[in-house]
Amino acid sequence: MGDVLAGFHAVWEFDTDSVLIRFERGIRRPRLFQALGERRIPYEALRSVELSEGRRGTVVLHAVPRHGADPLMEAADGQLKEDADPYRLVLPAERETLAEFYADELRGVLGPDALKPADRHLVAAPEPPMHFKAYDAKASFDGRSVAFRWFWTGASSAKWKSGDQSFPVGDLAGVEWRSPEIFHGYLRLLGRGAQDDSPGEADQDPAAVVFGLGYGPVHESLPFAAAVLQAVRAADAAPDPADREPMRRAGDTRRDPADIADRIRHLGDLHEAGLLTDDEFSAKKADLLAEL
Repeated sequence: MGDVLAGFHAVWEFDTDSVLIRFERGIRRPRLFQALGERRIPYEALRSVELSEGRRGTVVLHAVPRHGADPLMEAADGQLKEDADPYRLVLPAERETLAEFYADELRGVLGPDALKPADRHLVAAPEPPMHFKAYDAKASFDGRSVAFRWFWTGASSAKWKSGDQSFPVGDLAGVEWRSPEIFHGYLRLLGRGAQDDSPGEADQDPAAVVFGLGYGPVHESLPFAAAVLQAVRAADAAPDPADREPMRRAGDTRRDPADIADRIRHLGDLHEAGLLTDDEFSAKKADLLAEL
C-alpha cells in the first residue's frame, strides 16, 4: 500500500507484505507501547481486521493476529487491557471513512490461512538480553538461558533452599505469564517433559518468580516472557538436537566471593530462625563454598 495512518498512540506504515507499527512516546502512552518501540506485522500473521466505535469521539482499527503468530500475544493470553493492545489503532471519529478504507485494504491482503492457527511465530519478539525485577528475584534472559537470582527480602525459604536457578532454553516447553495487574501475578517456566500438572504456588516454585506492587510490571515482564517463548519455539523447531543448549545445573558458573559470603550469612539467619535443619544448613553451605 505504501501509505501511513497516524493515530493517537501509534503510526501504521503499510508495506506490500506487512505493516510497521511505530509506537509514539509520551506521558499518556501505555508503557508497554513505549517498551515495544516498533513492530513489523506480516499480513500473513493476521486473522481479521475490525473497525468499531471507540470512546469519546474515536474509532478503533483493530488488526487481530492469528493464534500462535505473535509470541507477545501468545504469552499475554488475553490478559492485556484493551488500551494496552498493540494491535489497536485509535483515531478521531472524523477519520472513520479513512479508517474503513484501510480496514478493507487490510482484509484484501489477508493470507489464505488467516483463520487457521499459525504453525510458527510470524512476528518477532523483543530481542534479548533482557531482565526485570520481580518481587522475589531478578530474572534475566540472554537468549540461551533464563536465570533467577533470589532476593533476600522476597524469596520464600523453599526458593532459598533450592538456590539461584538457571534454565537452558532447550530444557523448556513454554512460559506461563499471569499479569501483575491481577492478584497473585507471576511468570513460570514450564519444563520439557514435566509430569506434574499442579506445580504448586508460584511463591514456592523455583521455576517461577512472583510479581508485586511495582515488581514485574507488564511493560517489562511481558516482553521478557515473549522473548523466552520465541526462543523455546525456535529450539523446538531446531532439526539437530546439538543446536540446543546443553543441560546444566544452576550454580555451574563461578560467583563473586562476596556474594557467596552474603548468602552463607543469610543461610545462617534461616538456620537460627529454625527454617533450616542442621543438615540442610551444612549441605547448602557446602554447595555455596564449592562455587568459589
